[in-house]
Amino acid sequence: MAQQAATGSVAAARPERIALKVLAAVGISHFLNDLIQSLIPAIYPLLKTGFQLSFTQIGLITLTFQMSASLLQPLVGLYSDRYPQPYSLTWGMGCTLIGLIALAFAPHYGLLLLSVAMIGVGSSVFHPESSRVARMASAGHYGLAQSIFQLGGNGGTSAGPLLAALIIIPYGRSSLAWFSLIAFLAMVILWQVGGWYARKLREIQRSKVAGPTGGAQYRSSAIWPLLVLLVLMFSKFFYTSSINSYLTFYLMHKFQVSMQTAQLHLFVFFFGLAVGTMLGGPIGDRIGRKPVIWWSIFGAAPFTLALPYASLFWSGPLTFVIGLLIASAFPAMVVYAQELFPGKVGMIAGLFFGLSFGLGGVGAALLGWFADVYGIDVVYQFCSCLPLLGLVAVLLPNPKRRVAEE
Repeated sequence: MAQQAATGSVAAARPERIALKVLAAVGISHFLNDLIQSLIPAIYPLLKTGFQLSFTQIGLITLTFQMSASLLQPLVGLYSDRYPQPYSLTWGMGCTLIGLIALAFAPHYGLLLLSVAMIGVGSSVFHPESSRVARMASAGHYGLAQSIFQLGGNGGTSAGPLLAALIIIPYGRSSLAWFSLIAFLAMVILWQVGGWYARKLREIQRSKVAGPTGGAQYRSSAIWPLLVLLVLMFSKFFYTSSINSYLTFYLMHKFQVSMQTAQLHLFVFFFGLAVGTMLGGPIGDRIGRKPVIWWSIFGAAPFTLALPYASLFWSGPLTFVIGLLIASAFPAMVVYAQELFPGKVGMIAGLFFGLSFGLGGVGAALLGWFADVYGIDVVYQFCSCLPLLGLVAVLLPNPKRRVAEE
């Protein structure tokens, strides 16, 4: 009887089917959250002209946003591993709403920085907890769940420049305020997700399933693979930062295209990111995380090396393929790391999403200074070599399948 009760409690702790409605809700929320975030780099040309900013100052805007979004995320994740906060998702989105309205009407550069910092704080609360919800709703299909969750984010990121080209650039920075309705919609959705999350936590507390043992020893052996993943993160996000922040300036400078045309090229890159994100997780579930990580970053190198020398026509297909390949790594990397550190889902999600923002912000600031000193063309020639660091993925061990859980 005791064995049957234990078996029943384990079954109660693991959902038998994927909670698709919950995954869809966090994916849509991620779409709305990252759509708002992507409006920041999309309006850089307006900010540069309106406030007479240098590339260095543009880079500092990105750095401020990315650092506020990155430094808090591991701490939020570590705290929520011990004390989950289901409704913090809604309040985090409230910070984003306030920052967005302030950004629409900021009268000087200092308030611009404060506005993007508020949006960053909202993001730092959103990502660790919503990533945990996606994993809880996955029924063991962790890569698929991460891909659905991150697909929403990349979809929103790709839609931002398109909406900026259609709405904000023609009607001015104050039209950003209309996007506060999107933040409010996300708050409503996340309140419902928080309710499901709270109920799920009560079920887990009632079942009282014991966590995995021997975790400390396993985490100690995971330090080296984690360091390899950090090198890969550097390669991936420094390169994507060069595209996110400066592709529009590069195309306008090199090919004398309009701002709207440059924004459409940025949309093509972000669309490639969305497709790659959707593919990376399920493929990792089937063939393993390591091959996906290896081929997605190192495999992008031939295309990144060709981009600085391509014509305007070929720049579009190249940026799409680069986005597709390089984005497929991230879901596999997050799940790979979560398997290395059982029971630390929030901390790992916060660390990786935080690093993605932090590395992108540092990259944007350094590359902005680099563009001021050496020119925007040299930035792309330098960054084209970064995916070659994907070679270090060969050092990742093949992790054993574990029954890990939160």
